[in-house]
Amino acid sequence: MQSQPGRRTATLKKILVIAAVCLLAAAGGVFAAVAPGLAGPSLESESVSAVRTSPGIATPVIPPVAAEARPADGAKQVNPAAPVSLRVDNGTIERVSLTSTSGETVPGSIDAAATGWKATAPLAFNTDYSYTYVVKDTAGRETSTTRSFSTVSSSHEADAAIYPLDGMKVGVGQPLQIIFSEPVTNRDAVEKAISITSSAGQKGAFHWHSDTMVRYRPQNFWTANSKITMDMKLFGVDLGGGQIANFNKKVNIAIGDKKVAIADAAAHTFTLSINDKPVKTLPVSMGDERFPSARGYGVLMEKKRYDHFRASSIGLKPGDPAYYGNVDVEYTIRLTLSGAYIHQALKSAYPYIGNKNVSHGCIGFAPAGAAWVFENMGTGDVVNIINTKGDYAAHDDGYGDWNIPWSEYDN
Repeated sequence: MQSQPGRRTATLKKILVIAAVCLLAAAGGVFAAVAPGLAGPSLESESVSAVRTSPGIATPVIPPVAAEARPADGAKQVNPAAPVSLRVDNGTIERVSLTSTSGETVPGSIDAAATGWKATAPLAFNTDYSYTYVVKDTAGRETSTTRSFSTVSSSHEADAAIYPLDGMKVGVGQPLQIIFSEPVTNRDAVEKAISITSSAGQKGAFHWHSDTMVRYRPQNFWTANSKITMDMKLFGVDLGGGQIANFNKKVNIAIGDKKVAIADAAAHTFTLSINDKPVKTLPVSMGDERFPSARGYGVLMEKKRYDHFRASSIGLKPGDPAYYGNVDVEYTIRLTLSGAYIHQALKSAYPYIGNKNVSHGCIGFAPAGAAWVFENMGTGDVVNIINTKGDYAAHDDGYGDWNIPWSEYDN
């Protein structure tokens, strides 16, 4: 059968196309499409998906988004002050949600490049959190991920009592005191987190009286009429033993006039000086031979117009010659936690005021003298007890800090 000219022409063209493809392939060329009807991948089949994540003929490789989130998923006992953050590569952050199981949202911010996010508020203690973030790769595809973690439990949360209170006015002898609810072994971290400044430029030192109580004072009394600021950035500070402080606090304290009294057990006198000028001397009766008044500096503590004393509080029992039962007392100012006071003497002691010591360690005044001291002295003012046979009170039995040599206090 004789072939037709048109069919021979079509066959020749197909042969030429195949030859051209073979020549290009042999030369290492890249060809985006093949002749219709030939086996092999086509442009249409490579273009079905907008992107590819593995090498292909028609489209580029799209690297997956790499995200680093902190805290880790499932983390326990997370410090509430620890940073909560997200960092991504090969993509951008679209949105982040950090919420507690009770529904409280923690605010945060995404940086200008949209590759970093961080929480802008601290977390709460003893709380479970859900952490969801949505990221987008360079091809515009979004992925959502949810993580969870929990913060330090209540059993490892530490609080503290601070004195003086914010806004108080105290005398020149008042140490600054912090009593922690849990033992502190990481003392350096605590001290570094507390900034104390004086308007008079005074510097001071911390002294740990126990593993829960620290005080701060300058080398000499606070400058009269100065201002003290104690700025405590303790939230999240590890106190040691897994205990984490749960507070930040700033306390502003006003210092009053310098009021220092000398109580002389031998002369039976009490002399008050204000800003280093003697203003009044009063007769007193102090601790007797059995209960001598404690020597050294005492800082006045709480004041009560009326108080009630019990002999049992200092270990006295009925039948003891010194037993006085329960008595009502006026114009009391505490000197020690163990029971030394300034106060109006009992009527039975009136004849001895100014000439004999008959008290159980207190400084007793006649009614007018007690009232005057009560009105003119207060918290943080100082009494220096001299010429007594008594020893120093324990340094933490009240504010005995001024009886510690500076070389020992500042250590």
